[in-house]
Amino acid sequence: LERFHARQLRVSPHVLGHSKAHVGRVVAELVRAAKAQGLQPGPLALSLRGDFVRVGSAYEQHKVRSPDCFDILVPLRLPPHLEPQPRCAEGPGPCGAFVCGLRARNGWTRRCRPFAEGFCVELQGRSHLSSGLVLRWFQGHLQRCLAAVRYRLQERCRVSLSACPGQPPTLHIVPCSDYVCCHISMAVRLIPAVPLGDALYLTALSPRGPPGSAAPEALWGLNASRHEQRLLGWLKEQAPGASCHLKCLQILKGLRDLRGHGLEEPFCSQWGRVLSSYVLKTALFSLLLQGPLEAWDERFLVERLEDLVLYLRDCLRKQVLMDFFLGNTSIPEAVALPRFLKEAAPVNLLSAFDRPTLDLVAFQLISTWIQAPHIIRMYSSPRYLRPGPGP
Repeated sequence: LERFHARQLRVSPHVLGHSKAHVGRVVAELVRAAKAQGLQPGPLALSLRGDFVRVGSAYEQHKVRSPDCFDILVPLRLPPHLEPQPRCAEGPGPCGAFVCGLRARNGWTRRCRPFAEGFCVELQGRSHLSSGLVLRWFQGHLQRCLAAVRYRLQERCRVSLSACPGQPPTLHIVPCSDYVCCHISMAVRLIPAVPLGDALYLTALSPRGPPGSAAPEALWGLNASRHEQRLLGWLKEQAPGASCHLKCLQILKGLRDLRGHGLEEPFCSQWGRVLSSYVLKTALFSLLLQGPLEAWDERFLVERLEDLVLYLRDCLRKQVLMDFFLGNTSIPEAVALPRFLKEAAPVNLLSAFDRPTLDLVAFQLISTWIQAPHIIRMYSSPRYLRPGPGP
């Protein structure tokens, strides 16, 4: 396991630092240009706030393999009088996710008809901000602003923007050969985000998911990445200096990816969705706070990794893994949470999957752990180390 982590999973801090710095400079240029070229300046327009928020594993120190993919939240500035409306458990929207609507106040759509007609849809007789329409505007707006950025950055890198329907646009960065010592091409997912305050954001729901989990355009997903980063920072301060909790997460993600190479569809896709990186991270958070953090010293790597696998196995068998932040009253007081998260209804991340699927994933998870040395040897050839090309 140590050799697997060192040779295939660990990301060089030097390379990651260069990549993050380069991504930050390019995204800052693009966001600045997009804010300056707002389509309709004024209080009733949709525009960029002018900043961006770094999220995801690359900024949480558990990125695996190569620092070539990054996630960036791009906050939007919206007209006033749009109220967040968390959905009820029996309301529309996918299972296993906290979903929220942005509902217009009574009479607002008449006063702001151009904006309502361009960006809102009807849900249960009320006008709601459409995540799909906002995403399409965001993609087009960035594409129009790309020319100015491309000209200013032409000596450093080549940049391009691609988008799939229903997905956030991806900024592709190819550094010039004499600019970045690492020469890694990077893909940056730019995610339009609606600020809720207290470092909380709403983002468009993914159109992909388990069968029957249609995501209406009037609904948004909650992003609490900044609070995850704060919790990880607090854990780093409290845990031993040689804590292995992030290494456990990296190794488990690596084993999940390797095992996926030997699975056939449709179970291969179900395996990846059930054991998503967010689910693995949530299980790690829950397990970390159940016992003394001193037990996560580097010396106990195998024991703690086995504990994490068994904890996940039990959650899958019980069909219950609650979101760590929503309605959780046992989070340490040192990690201050906004009221919105404290009062939110708890969400079971596994509720979207049926029992046979979760039982099969639990069986394969234990099998993967038992056969870990064999799986690492079998799928460590170069053709398995990199994921296939995305859409």
